[in-house]
Amino acid sequence: MSIQDILSTLQEIHDDDSIPRNVRTKIKNAAAFLEDNHETTSGLQIDKIIQELDDLGNDPNVPPYTRTQILGVISNLESTR
Repeated sequence: MSIQDILSTLQEIHDDDSIPRNVRTKIKNAAAFLEDNHETTSGLQIDKIIQELDDLGNDPNVPPYTRTQILGVISNLESTR
């Protein structure tokens, strides 16, 4: 999966109004960082994004289908390292 596909999934999560605002904000920040720096992003920076997304995936306020999307993004980010 390419960075554009990952960004598309993150945008889809961000646009979902059933997601808590704090989660959407973190998703937006992760997407913005990836979009601006995807060509120069180091493994350490990707690890930080993965950790933040993993924390969101464990948030009890996140709907199950969104959790699945977040875990898919994490998996795809891990394969881009």
